[in-house]
Amino acid sequence: MTDARLAPGDLAPDFTLNDQDGTPTTLSELRGERVVLYFYPEAMTPGCTTEACDFRDSLNSFASAGVRVIGVSKDAVEKLARFAERDRLNYTLLSDEDLAVQQRYGVWGEKQLYGKTVVGSIRSTMVIGVDGVIEHAWYNVKATGHVARVRRELGLDG
Repeated sequence: MTDARLAPGDLAPDFTLNDQDGTPTTLSELRGERVVLYFYPEAMTPGCTTEACDFRDSLNSFASAGVRVIGVSKDAVEKLARFAERDRLNYTLLSDEDLAVQQRYGVWGEKQLYGKTVVGSIRSTMVIGVDGVIEHAWYNVKATGHVARVRRELGLDG
């Protein structure tokens, strides 16, 4: 568990994680592209499905602006593959089973869930610039409406 949160201007911590097909993705290899890196608690749950499908439905506008979308959760690669297939998620989902990346990004910790304090993944999104520096960092976001906010902040809505 960590209380360290990243902020705009911080260098995004590098990592290598496997995607839903078992292929490694290394963040530093994406330099030169803007990246929306979003962290979600668990694949195939209602809120996470809503958020994932919102990103899917907005993917063309992100892509045409040169922005890559990547989701990260603690789920195993196999579960991510089922999630991607079930909901036609046509972007990268990464498996962080040991929580190392979530801890480095400050998204693993205490949160409120149905009125109780629990430890888990805190729904959060980072926008990482072409130079690997964080442009936006949103923690503890709501699944519904968050993608629209990201689109607005990035100027993708005209």
